[in-house]
Amino acid sequence: MEGGPQAASKTEFTECWNKATGSPYIMRLALSAGIGGLLFGYDTGVISGALLYIREEFEVVDKKTWLQETIVSMAVAGAIFGAAFGGWMSDKLGRKKSILTADVLFFAGAVIMAAAPAPWVIIIGRILVGLGVGMASMTAPLYISEASPASIRGALVCINGLLITGGQFLAYLINLAFTKAPGTWRWMLGVAGVPALVQFILMLYLPESPRWLYRKGKEEETREILSKIYDPSEVENEMAAMQESMKIEMEEESLVGKTFSEKLKGALNNVVVRRALYAGITVQVAQQFVGINTVMYYSPTIVQFAGIASNSTALALSLITSGMNALGSIVSMLFIDRYGRRRLMLVSMIGIILCLVLLSITFYVAAHHSPAVNNQDTLIFGGNSTCQAYTKAPNFSSWSCMQCLQADCAFCANGKSEFLPGACLAADKSVRGVCRAQKRIWFSEGCPSKIGLLAVVLLGVYIMAYSPGMGSVPWVLNSEIYPLRFRGLGGGIAAVSNWCANLIVSESFLSLTKALGSAGTFLLFAGFSTISLVAIYALVPETKGLQFEEVEKMLQKGFRPAPFNKKQGGNKKIENEGYP
Repeated sequence: MEGGPQAASKTEFTECWNKATGSPYIMRLALSAGIGGLLFGYDTGVISGALLYIREEFEVVDKKTWLQETIVSMAVAGAIFGAAFGGWMSDKLGRKKSILTADVLFFAGAVIMAAAPAPWVIIIGRILVGLGVGMASMTAPLYISEASPASIRGALVCINGLLITGGQFLAYLINLAFTKAPGTWRWMLGVAGVPALVQFILMLYLPESPRWLYRKGKEEETREILSKIYDPSEVENEMAAMQESMKIEMEEESLVGKTFSEKLKGALNNVVVRRALYAGITVQVAQQFVGINTVMYYSPTIVQFAGIASNSTALALSLITSGMNALGSIVSMLFIDRYGRRRLMLVSMIGIILCLVLLSITFYVAAHHSPAVNNQDTLIFGGNSTCQAYTKAPNFSSWSCMQCLQADCAFCANGKSEFLPGACLAADKSVRGVCRAQKRIWFSEGCPSKIGLLAVVLLGVYIMAYSPGMGSVPWVLNSEIYPLRFRGLGGGIAAVSNWCANLIVSESFLSLTKALGSAGTFLLFAGFSTISLVAIYALVPETKGLQFEEVEKMLQKGFRPAPFNKKQGGNKKIENEGYP
């Protein structure tokens, strides 16, 4: 995925429930701001289904892989800049105004995409939506965190994370609901403006973050808001704690500098921060290079690669991936404090690698057992409809469906059974209509396969391996591993690394499948995952149950698990205590 909240223990959830039922105002704050997470998740999921129908309407998109990738990934590119701008804006103008601005951008982007007359207009809408997503991904959790009682802060921030995965699931449901509606993809993308409008209205009636107001010297407004969040006896204690926190922050600011360049130089010269960045950036980049967002952005397309041609069926089966992702985030919350961050990530990576290898084998078998091309059946459609590469091939009699697709043509399945020899035709919109008019199935992404459902099952298992570990833990680790005075900078650098890796993967996936095939692409991701597993084992320490000061001391000493710790002699036992 895409942004991630800090996980909470079961004790926190119990206390959260008790406090929330006693003070609905707290939940109103958290849920209203958490709609930003819903928008984030919806955008991640909705484009995967909408792309199927955008390709059907605009032939230029169907024929140009780079254009499909651009439509998907421009939202990610916008999110990189949105997160950076959102950080500045939330500090300068306030958390509330940043969320409202994100809503305006998201609503405008949704309307533009829904009314887009051409692919380039969709791209503009995607950029606007990305800017809104980037701002919301960092500002919404910040607002919830600063407007929540400290004792249940982790649990309330997790609402944002649950709404992200819930938004992805909702997107697939919306996609499925509009598969038969006139305008299909326009409704899918346009509906995203509704939650943005709802959040904008709700946020107008909510206060600014009390912590931000206090920083701006507005103590009376701060006290008034805190009185709605805390019991009367706790308000002054919170004000005193806020004053002490501001004092510490001012002292730290004098140590690390005020400008970004001063803070960055101080961070890179600090051995603890460097080691923390090695770990933090490693897990964030690994989170993307296991290929997760190829599944979230392109899952219906991947299902079609497996030989399931129907758009609506592909969307329905894609619900499995988003549902598993939401379930996995709940599993992570329950077990992260019991089994630890490092162990969850290592186990998760092993499961991911196995699933990717099995997916690669499945797609390889499917590709090499695709139906043959029948020359007589092909000629029935006429010379203008026949695939030109097929007619010019010296060995066309041995062609299969997969060779037809690799030649940028399409396979019109046999009317009696899709697994029997069919026709290799030009991948044109008009020819597709002729094929479907004969009650045949049109295959342009993958070939008919009897093991296609196995690929869908493996995608679900892959998500279950990913979500509880690599899906949630990298964000938790990055909230714990940096010294306090460098936490914002370190977390920001790691988050940008995540978005950049996301952009690389989403912008290259379809091109990779074209060059390497589906089997080769998933095997490549398995290779990246194996490298990531080794890097996580070597560079990432366990932070479970440690105070921030203890984490800092551990990094100062250096973390080296076996067999990398042979030179550490007597310190070996101390430094590796508690690690697998």
